Amino acid sequence: MAAYFLSLNPANLLGRLPASVAQGLIWGVMALGVYITFRMLDIADLSVDGTFSTGAAVSVTLILGGWNPWAATGVAFLAGLLAGAVTGLLHTKLGIPAILAGILTQYALYSINLAIMGFQANKAVSVDRFPLILSGRNVNRAILIGCIIAVILIAALYWFFGTEMGSAIRATGCNPQMSRAQGININTMKVIGLALSNALVAFAGALAAQYSGFADVNSGRGAIVIGLAAVIIGEVIGEAILGKRLNFAFRLVFVVIGGILYYIVYTLVMWLRLDSNMMKLFTAIIVAIFLAVPYLRAQSRSSFRRAGKQNRKEGK
Repeated sequence: MAAYFLSLNPANLLGRLPASVAQGLIWGVMALGVYITFRMLDIADLSVDGTFSTGAAVSVTLILGGWNPWAATGVAFLAGLLAGAVTGLLHTKLGIPAILAGILTQYALYSINLAIMGFQANKAVSVDRFPLILSGRNVNRAILIGCIIAVILIAALYWFFGTEMGSAIRATGCNPQMSRAQGININTMKVIGLALSNALVAFAGALAAQYSGFADVNSGRGAIVIGLAAVIIGEVIGEAILGKRLNFAFRLVFVVIGGILYYIVYTLVMWLRLDSNMMKLFTAIIVAIFLAVPYLRAQSRSSFRRAGKQNRKEGK
């Protein structure tokens, strides 16, 4: 055991951290999309596994076709918007449960993503040939641009969800019956929320493909779990630091921070030379723990629970 720990090189871990922050920012942007459906609409949208790959496939294919990377990323955003709208329409117009609608969209997108890439499982794009937005070869620049993009998106989402439409989306997720009674078309709000969520996920997929230098049809596999991990980790850390001062703006900020922390943990696992095939198990355990924290905390603060403990003490 001692020989194992002595073989670990702390300098190697420190050297990997900047790349972890850069990738964490990208996944933090993706987690913002997951936050919209999971927290605001109370929907576990599984279509994000497909739309993440769609964003990657669309952006890389267009860049290879001569498009400007920013324009290609914008089209990837629109492609995710369309895919999310399809999920919403399946759910609201055809009466398919939201989780099944997401699975159907994700399943269909696998073939669509293959078609976008010319029925190739992956496509490479080189920073030497194209002026990519992000690149793993220049991590410091990737962190700077990632931070700027994250700040702009957080500001835009904060503004949007303060508008009448944004407030209607939040009300729909909070109390659909009361929202309908107030004249809100909750089906329309669900479609808009799902579309916006998947647009952000596809946008993150486009950034991730440019950062890594390739798009892969399976690149989005497990994206929903990573997104949930980022959301939950960010919320728990934010509540621990800010408590009742954790408003909507700070929640969005901590969602992105959650993505960064997740990738730092991932890097730590790799540095410890644990089996990478077990990473999905580690992620599931992390998500389960952080999901349980708010519930366990609420249970410990429950007045009934405290009263029961007090009665037991007095009984003694």
